[in-house]
Amino acid sequence: MTEPVRRVVTGVDDTGRSVVLHDGPAPRSHDFVHVPGMRTTLLWATDAGAGAGVDPTPTLLHDLPDAGGTRFLTVSFPPETVYTDPAFDPARAAEETRAVSPDLAARFEPDHPGMHATETVDYQIVLKGPIHLELDDGVVALSTGDVVVACGNRHAWRNLGDTPAMLGVVMVGRPPDPRPRSTP
Repeated sequence: MTEPVRRVVTGVDDTGRSVVLHDGPAPRSHDFVHVPGMRTTLLWATDAGAGAGVDPTPTLLHDLPDAGGTRFLTVSFPPETVYTDPAFDPARAAEETRAVSPDLAARFEPDHPGMHATETVDYQIVLKGPIHLELDDGVVALSTGDVVVACGNRHAWRNLGDTPAMLGVVMVGRPPDPRPRSTP
């Protein structure tokens, strides 16, 4: 797999000076065994009422933020050919996903792999592309540097290329949307 994501966290010391609090690999990263080339790295999180400057990532219980909370992560997606390889075991991949990201995994649609919606607004930047965003009304081709703002809608990510793709994602928790969601 690729090198770990370097995370530099800054803050203020006891004298009021800005300082580096942490400089090194993010403490919460997972290279998937059953989805070769898939990696998630949680870089930071906030929740309503949490103290500033304390690193919440090692002990975080929920991978999706509550209303007012945030999650900052990177996700590497392998090419779709990983899923069509005869050695790919969807049951073991789903089990691993539930262990690593239980809140998100619970939102995946069983009849439409990868399709999900969350009660978040997601700011997503393609760090390494290309990658495709699947929506109810079609597919959007994205390249390195493109930005998506996903407002709680159904979507899935598809890497139709032959090299890994990577997204940087900031998820901001929001109250549930009272409008019904479509499920084709």
